[in-house]
Formats: sequence, C-alpha cells, structure tokens
Amino acid sequence: MQHQPTPQPRPVPGPPPGAAPQSDPRDGIDRAMAALDDLEQVPLAEHVERFDAVHSELTTALSSIDKV
Repeated sequence: MQHQPTPQPRPVPGPPPGAAPQSDPRDGIDRAMAALDDLEQVPLAEHVERFDAVHSELTTALSSIDKV
C-alpha cells in the first residue's frame, strides 16, 4: 500500500485573512492624476517626478486587485 501525500490548500489571491481593509486605490490614482492637471506650468525637470507618482499609484492599484 502506497502512501498518498496530503494535498495542501491552494493560496487564495488577495490580502491575508483578517488583514485590515485597504482604502480604495482609485483615490490615490485620482490624486496623482490631478497632479498632472497643471503640467504645462511646471518646469520640464519636474515632469518625471509627477509621471513617476502616477505610475506608482497605478502599480499599487493594479497589485491590489484580487481574484483576477
């Protein structure tokens, strides 16, 4: 008689059980996008910093999507 390994539970995407609820990621995206509203008046050297902030917020929002 051969011993069958016990199946391990599969991980579930998303925050761990009991984790504190996170704020809506769309709020951060809206704030970061609003920083681009006056981009024409901002020195060119500061554009990269603003685009990086939007990119970071989008990355955070996409990584918070669970069960996709």
